[in-house]
Amino acid sequence: MTDPEFMDRAEALLQAVEVCCDTMNDMDGVDVDNQRVGSMVTLSFPNRSQIIINLQKPLHEVWIAARSGGYHFRWQDGVWQDTKGQGEFYDTLSKDASAQAGRPLHFGS
Repeated sequence: MTDPEFMDRAEALLQAVEVCCDTMNDMDGVDVDNQRVGSMVTLSFPNRSQIIINLQKPLHEVWIAARSGGYHFRWQDGVWQDTKGQGEFYDTLSKDASAQAGRPLHFGS
């Protein structure tokens, strides 16, 4: 994958996360604040915990830092897959965000 291809896919991913947060907040009364600074999105929950999603441009990876740990994702077979075989980006984000919010949350493209 070229650098521009990575940036296009990664930007679309970050934008989708932001849209999911906004939609959940508006429609479901969820209180998940999302703040974007450059290539990093921070999700903040009412209990003051956070999930940070960060682009690692030189590695062509997207990283998640959550209470449960850190995860690295690469574009494979049309989705962002964990580099250690732990699953897909949106599934991981949904699981960790649900745990930190104390209620079911679903992220997707």
